[in-house]
Amino acid sequence: MKQAVLEGGGTAERGFFPALGRWVAHHPWRVIAAWVVAAVAVVGFAPKLATTTDEASFLPSHYESVQALNLQESAFPQAAAPAAMIVLERADGAPLTAADSAAVSALSAKLQAAHIPDVTALQVGQPAPNKTLQTIGVQMPTDNDPQLKAQTDAVKALRTQVQSDLSGTGLKGGITGTAAQTLDSQSSGNKAEALIGVATIGLILVLLLIIFRSPVVALLPIITIGVVSQIADGLIAWASKAFDLKTDSSVTSMLIVVLFGVGTDYILFFMFRYRERLRAGDTPKEAVAGAVTRAGEAIVSAGGAVIVSFMALTLSTLGLFRSLGPALAIAVAVTLVAGLTLIPSVVSLLGTRVFWPSKAWRVEPRGARFAAIGRGMGRHPARFAAVSGVLMAALAIAAFSFRPTFDLSSGSTAKSSESTVWQKNLQDASSAGATMPSQVMLRSTSGAKLTEDELASYGGTLAKIPGVAQVSTPYPNGTGTVALYSVTLDHDPSSSAAIATVKGPLRTTAHQAAPAGTTALVGGTTAVFVDINKAVNHDYAVVFPVAAIIITLILGLVLRAVVAPLYLMASVGLGFGATLGATVLLFQNSGGNNGLIFMLPVIMYMFVVALGTDYNILMITRLREEARAGRDPRAAAAEAVRHAGPTIGAAGLILAGSFASLMLAGQSTLTQMGFAISAGIAIAAFVMSMFFTPAITALVGHAAWWPGRADAARTPATRGEAGEPEYGAAGASSRR
Repeated sequence: MKQAVLEGGGTAERGFFPALGRWVAHHPWRVIAAWVVAAVAVVGFAPKLATTTDEASFLPSHYESVQALNLQESAFPQAAAPAAMIVLERADGAPLTAADSAAVSALSAKLQAAHIPDVTALQVGQPAPNKTLQTIGVQMPTDNDPQLKAQTDAVKALRTQVQSDLSGTGLKGGITGTAAQTLDSQSSGNKAEALIGVATIGLILVLLLIIFRSPVVALLPIITIGVVSQIADGLIAWASKAFDLKTDSSVTSMLIVVLFGVGTDYILFFMFRYRERLRAGDTPKEAVAGAVTRAGEAIVSAGGAVIVSFMALTLSTLGLFRSLGPALAIAVAVTLVAGLTLIPSVVSLLGTRVFWPSKAWRVEPRGARFAAIGRGMGRHPARFAAVSGVLMAALAIAAFSFRPTFDLSSGSTAKSSESTVWQKNLQDASSAGATMPSQVMLRSTSGAKLTEDELASYGGTLAKIPGVAQVSTPYPNGTGTVALYSVTLDHDPSSSAAIATVKGPLRTTAHQAAPAGTTALVGGTTAVFVDINKAVNHDYAVVFPVAAIIITLILGLVLRAVVAPLYLMASVGLGFGATLGATVLLFQNSGGNNGLIFMLPVIMYMFVVALGTDYNILMITRLREEARAGRDPRAAAAEAVRHAGPTIGAAGLILAGSFASLMLAGQSTLTQMGFAISAGIAIAAFVMSMFFTPAITALVGHAAWWPGRADAARTPATRGEAGEPEYGAAGASSRR
């Protein structure tokens, strides 16, 4: 359906993307002004995005660990776990003496007399069994609003006061515990964000300079996405506040990479098409309109797959994922709109000056490397499919040995941070489970007081459980209807062995051994990890299939076929398995870690499946385009690799490099995420989309487009312009 003949010899097409392209190309100042006004309004009125490292805040209320925490807070408000822990030892490393313990008590008195805001009580603990250190527990009011920062400000003041008061005592020390870990996580996160931002922007600048040889193109995503990021951050903060979403502290670092990495991808899709239209003889404004028309559907389809993947996380039972999904979806949605409006508007104003000072945009490159790869693909598709498939399958085997860890607090802080260093010292001086004991609460269901015999007998039963090192004497509440037992485990509270103890014998025995007329709840940090594990397993069974089904439907609509979407999703699944396997081999089997952060498979699934689908869309739509030009399946695959290969390679390299910058953060959580996502994108771009997908499509042939005939050859009259690509983001014109 044609509407009018354009000056460049093409035709003005009807539809949303052609209309959008023409409007943006001819009204660039209006579009830019709208974005600037939106950015100013959002920055001026949006709240600050608050984050947390408290795993329990991510769990719904029906989990036992959350119920135990609520009961403990109501029945024993005065016995809440210390918000921070001052850990002290002799400066010369010798065992503590009676005089040293007296100095610890004197220090506690001095700190109490200092009246530090929000420090409500200080309690001196007993020296460790090996006499190497002693602690002072610090009570603070519960801080439910992360933006109040009462506890973290108190820790800052305490650290200054402690170091001042330790002068001349012969002791040294530091502060750890939940509040201190939160403070160090925030500080580490701020440093990580700065480092990641610099690395990501630097990488994008260098790679775009190499690809386009123009500082203008290189600076284009930095400036425009800088504006876009402000809008995205504000919208995410509004959404988090409106829906009471708990955002993990690592999200802000990931947002930087998503905005700049994915945003640069969409800019590449547009710029390659814009350059292609200029080479075809269009004026700059016609080229902008044509690029939006041709690249628009690919950008929206690719972005839609990413957004759907992220939004599928709202089905999770964990607040962490329910908040992470919408946050990243909002970021991608804003970036997508910018890729279709803001970027084309800026390019429309600059015209061919966007490529200054390079003149290379005028001449189509030969693309010898990708042409050679394409020719080999066309001649031997079975070999390419077998080699790439076997490589991914071999890596995927290692994924079956994945073991999760659940301690986000330590994973989100640097190993050199004060809270991490002194937490390790505390663990080394005590039994492994003494740093974070579990809690068992026995509650009367009739309102009658618990008897001493019941409490003693029940405590004795708990002490006999395998994996339990010690059980404290019961501590009753004021009415005598609830009793609290502090249970020290044999193993590190975040270890797999401790989790197995709480999940199995401790909870089972605690429930079954409860006297008649009572119920028991098991809480504490390890119990939180047990429940997170249960929630994550539920999410695997729900989120993964839903995301896969919706993305398959999107592929079906884009390709207007049934067969191709099925094997495309199968290839993406194989890429996911290969990515997880590679991460397990590097960090778990070779890196000496007990396991990988529990959220890794879900995060990987969302990024690898969504972004892998992006590159598959770019490749297979170009392959369909070549088939419509009259080529047989093998020749079409060869030409698709020749023309789409440079775009996918450039986009994959930039996006993988952007996520790899997360590894510079110095945090185990972001390091593992950075490697996993960057490796997944590299596998998706350079193994799956570049080799496996076109090879399989060449082998399947025309059946790939069943039940339709989307690859049927089309005449120039039906295609609009002979050899003209329908949509996609290939880097070279299809005209020969």
